[in-house]
Amino acid sequence: MKILVLTENYPSNNSHNRMYIHIRCKYYKENNIDVTVLSFKAKNNYTYEGINVITYESYKKNKEYDLLCIHAPNIKHHYKFINKYNKYFKKIVYFFHGHEILKLNKDYPKEYSFRKNKTIKRIIRNFYDEFKIKLLKKQIIKNINKSHLVFVSNYLYNKFIDYTNLNNQLLKDHISIINNSVGEVFEENTYDLKVKKEYDFITIRGENLDDSKYGIDIVSSLANKYSKYKFLIIGKGDYFKYNNKSDNITFISNILFHKDIIEYLNKSKFALIPTRHDTQGVLSSEFVTFGMPLLTSNLPVTKEMFSDFDNAILVDDFNTFDLDSLFNNKYKYKYNKKFYRSNTIKKEIKLFEELL
Repeated sequence: MKILVLTENYPSNNSHNRMYIHIRCKYYKENNIDVTVLSFKAKNNYTYEGINVITYESYKKNKEYDLLCIHAPNIKHHYKFINKYNKYFKKIVYFFHGHEILKLNKDYPKEYSFRKNKTIKRIIRNFYDEFKIKLLKKQIIKNINKSHLVFVSNYLYNKFIDYTNLNNQLLKDHISIINNSVGEVFEENTYDLKVKKEYDFITIRGENLDDSKYGIDIVSSLANKYSKYKFLIIGKGDYFKYNNKSDNITFISNILFHKDIIEYLNKSKFALIPTRHDTQGVLSSEFVTFGMPLLTSNLPVTKEMFSDFDNAILVDDFNTFDLDSLFNNKYKYKYNKKFYRSNTIKKEIKLFEELL
């Protein structure tokens, strides 16, 4: 089986962007699938951990691929590519992860006050979101007989139906709900209670520190309220340039590889990952699979993802939640493989085989 994976961006030695796609591609390759990634942001062809990544300019339409896998399609690149080249693929599989089918002004919280041009962005975003959903709907209807749609959660699928008003009968046999997988290091390693704990709470946010939906202000507020506890925040952003950082917060401005994340998790007692909106919560999925106690917000999607994890604590309101109570409870963890590759990406491979 030969597949072409279409994505706006892809990990490299200098970036962790779209790691959830790379995890898939590595597992595809391990299962004897010939996979090539086309990254629209790539300036040169390169190989990352055994996966060949090409530029748009390097794509050769005469090269045979069985499947086209499209992640988080956008108008600028993916939409045009599909319209131009879809005839060269036997089947098309869309992977929906969130923002590409949501109405951001409606679904996402308001941006932090220090973010620039917020009002202008919101006006533009309203028009763009309506336009992108309309175009995507039109394209799916046109190619429905050779297309399959994969959503990372039931929550996201329901949003898609709500915004597109597509007929369920039309989509029958063309829909799958398959969660994102965790990275292999979170399968291969388990939270170590014996390691000395330097921090009470750890929050990791990658490049998304300034996105209000990820609630770094909630973490900062908790640190101010509970000065006796040590908080570790890791991520990239300008939040603390515009907001006070209390003395019990250690802030590391960095983006970590998975193996480095494991080291910091083992030094911490609780993972603190509040969210105002998410479509699965890949980081939370990785931390809870690793076996670490996790605090996250009680939302419909987090209930869907984490209700069967003993070590997940879903918080209704962090403003009233008592952090002291956590230290009086005995730690519980029941081995849970829900987000393992064998229960996620393996389903994708089975789907590919069925489609072909």
